[in-house]
Amino acid sequence: MHLNRHARLSVAPMMDWTDRHCRYFHRLMSREALLYTEMVTAPAVINGDRARLLDYDAAEHPVALQLGGSVPEELAQATRIANDWGYDEVNLNVGCPSDRVQSGCFGAVLMKSPALVADCVRAMQEASAVEVTVKCRIGVDEQDPQEALPAFLDAMVAAGVQRVTIHARKAWLQGLSPKQNRDVPPLDYDLVHVMKREYPQLHLSINGGVTTLDEARTHLDAGMDGVMFGRAAYHTPAEVLLQADQLIFGAAHPARTAEQVALDMIPYIDAHLAAGGRLNQITRHILGLFAGRPGARGWKRVLSEGAHLDGAGPELIERALQEVTARAA
Repeated sequence: MHLNRHARLSVAPMMDWTDRHCRYFHRLMSREALLYTEMVTAPAVINGDRARLLDYDAAEHPVALQLGGSVPEELAQATRIANDWGYDEVNLNVGCPSDRVQSGCFGAVLMKSPALVADCVRAMQEASAVEVTVKCRIGVDEQDPQEALPAFLDAMVAAGVQRVTIHARKAWLQGLSPKQNRDVPPLDYDLVHVMKREYPQLHLSINGGVTTLDEARTHLDAGMDGVMFGRAAYHTPAEVLLQADQLIFGAAHPARTAEQVALDMIPYIDAHLAAGGRLNQITRHILGLFAGRPGARGWKRVLSEGAHLDGAGPELIERALQEVTARAA
């Protein structure tokens, strides 16, 4: 599978959000968009519960695994393990600003060490059956992004990387929380667009602050190869994914409705419950399905109040859906 086409639109790796249930839900809305796992650290893959960390539904393809780490040997070992799971891509996190990430010397702090990132990437490539990509920031702390980002991309090109996603903000590793790092540093879309012109051989996706398909198309029309949605794909998924195949990929198949997606989740929920799972492990990801529509509050309330209760099942989805259809009638 050649992912450059699918990477035209992707959903970002988001900690505690883009687990396998979220990705299945997103896949029901878009057949084409490239989906990413939450970041998983290389030591966790090596030493942890691999099935819990790496299992996914075959329907999620194309799906990419994002790894975190800064030890080439560990990242190579984790990549070899991931090969057995059949992911379509392995991505290295050079963008996450959390304290946990800094203490482990991976994530955004690696923007300061492009040579180390290059070593990590080479080790992963040697171990990988699929393409290895990178997700980065435009810089960190006191770095000048005008200098730091080209230096980083130079190192990636030299390491043989062909696809990079750039979050168009600096990360401030001291003084800002991870949440603030998603909002406070200003976006610099222009710099990322300049990088695309200066590195035409790279497939570059832009990430950060994109909330609508119209905005995504503006970036694509300006020359970017891809756009990555973050929080908008989680909080307003129908708005950014239901028509993505038609508007971004030119697909001929009709878009699903949000109501169809809700009903299409029921067989998946049945299987999850039969395997011993709980309803709220899935419904927490679908609360925003009707965001901005009449009945959205009722949909969210019914699921939030009932999904955690013992014995809660897919009939709760149908009851929540009645809140929407009643308002639409």
